[in-house]
Amino acid sequence: MSSFERRFSLHVPSSTENLAMIRDFVSSVGSQAGLAESDRSKVELAVDEACANVIEHAYGKDVTKDVIVRATIETDQITIEVIDTGKGFDPGGVEQKDLDRLVRERRSGGLGMRMMKALMDEVVYQIVPGEKNELRMVKRLRKENETA
Repeated sequence: MSSFERRFSLHVPSSTENLAMIRDFVSSVGSQAGLAESDRSKVELAVDEACANVIEHAYGKDVTKDVIVRATIETDQITIEVIDTGKGFDPGGVEQKDLDRLVRERRSGGLGMRMMKALMDEVVYQIVPGEKNELRMVKRLRKENETA
């Protein structure tokens, strides 16, 4: 356990109109953590994708449900959890998409988990049956003056 930890939480209705607020929340937390700008952008994109997937797939665009985004800043990393009570999914059952083909054909969709895993250092998805779905993403802290 690290010697330093700060926690933040945001609860918003499940609406795409709230994605900008979620991105602002994540950007602010990343800034407070001292996360390098390039890594802040990666975290924002990963969380945006996760929340958009919750809104569209887990909740079927039901705005009466909430999306919860929790952030924890530790000495050496930032952890973001996206929590919902909607329909879960099996990430192992998701068809692997050919990224080059999708780019060539200018197709979108089907990149959620793959993209999040590419942007973050750790990505873990867990379903607690009858309770919640939780996506936990970790980005190790790299300060502004450090290189990848």
